[in-house]
Amino acid sequence: MPDHPSRGRFITLEGVDGAGKSTHARFLAEALAARGKRVVATREPGGTPAGEAIREWLLHRAMTHETEALLMFAARREHVVDVIEPALARGDIVLCDRFTDATYAYQGAGHGVPFTMIDALAGWVHGDCNPDLTLLFDVPGEVSRERLARSHARGKAPDKFERETHAFFERVRSGYLARAAAEPRRFRIIDSSRPLDEVRAELRLVADAL
Repeated sequence: MPDHPSRGRFITLEGVDGAGKSTHARFLAEALAARGKRVVATREPGGTPAGEAIREWLLHRAMTHETEALLMFAARREHVVDVIEPALARGDIVLCDRFTDATYAYQGAGHGVPFTMIDALAGWVHGDCNPDLTLLFDVPGEVSRERLARSHARGKAPDKFERETHAFFERVRSGYLARAAAEPRRFRIIDSSRPLDEVRAELRLVADAL
């Protein structure tokens, strides 16, 4: 009988808008693939046809903050069942651009949705399917605002989260840092305000360790 593959690794990338997270996710996926790793690169909200449809609503439609959280977890359930768990069972590395920490940071710390509600939804939707490692790309508020402004000047239309206030993003950043402080073994905070080559050098070290 063939050996069963060992369970893969679940890596998430988090950070406020403008932290460069999505760019760094692509680089890390390529670095891991170059080392012979099987990588499933995905994102939230999204990752499945249903999740991508929900993403459009979340980014561009007005709704209550509680509805945002519920839709995030609806998309997440599809994502876990259809993409994340099967890839982990195959022994792949799953590299996910945002996961439940983002809901705690954005809907929880940012918009005031009770953490108890998010706790209950997380337990119901994905149980013990939690990240093995979370890379938190951290930048000061003024850096994220400057980067978003440059992106919008190049023609990228801002979504509803990118149009939020400075105070909102400060709450989101504080929410992320609080989660990192509570789970230091899972989180690795990466100073994403540094030059790109310095951040990539650190990501190569991460890739080497996986």
